[in-house]
Amino acid sequence: MRILLIEDDPDLSELLGLGLRNESYAVDLATTYAYAEELLRVTAYDLACFDLGLPDGDGLELIRRVAREPQLHRPRRSLVLTARDAVASRVAGLDAGADDYLVKPFHFEELVARVRALLRRGDSDDGHGSTLILGELTLDLATRRAWRAGVELRLTDREFSLLRYFMHHPGEVLSAENLLEHVWDAHANPFTASVRVILSRLRRKLGEPALIVTLTKVGYQLKVHP
Repeated sequence: MRILLIEDDPDLSELLGLGLRNESYAVDLATTYAYAEELLRVTAYDLACFDLGLPDGDGLELIRRVAREPQLHRPRRSLVLTARDAVASRVAGLDAGADDYLVKPFHFEELVARVRALLRRGDSDDGHGSTLILGELTLDLATRRAWRAGVELRLTDREFSLLRYFMHHPGEVLSAENLLEHVWDAHANPFTASVRVILSRLRRKLGEPALIVTLTKVGYQLKVHP
């Protein structure tokens, strides 16, 4: 899952970005309104975290703009991260279109829990809490462990991220470009074979019968066996 983190403090931005990457998320960082807008023009994010007090603009206005301007990709979920703790500010943020609001300072563990909850929201899964269940597959989003039919899968962070994205989109045909956009961050080289290589390793670890199939010249699809 790909996250846009908009935070004007470079040190905090790098720290949070590193922490989220360690949780197997692909993360792009923006420290200004202008750069965040630029990224939102070219990338569809699964989640955007908005700081409100940016040096060149108001993050609240950016939230409003992504909700109404088609040239900006609206993130699937939005989370406000700000020092503004007044009730009026919370109401304004949620009314502008944010799905959640977290006041600084906060514990990183709470941020990660809110990210997991937001990314689960509205998804058609049978899981509860931090567990995602689909057919024989089970993912514990908190511990980043995975099982098929009760047998634990030893996945790398990238393999886990890829499987998580497939499980959030069961039955959908996902192109290599789509996977690269949502599982890798802005530093990924689009001309590498990384998607194919990681996908091949993941398929091998998932075992038989195959759960991820290739649709020639179209993309890949997770087929869940009952």
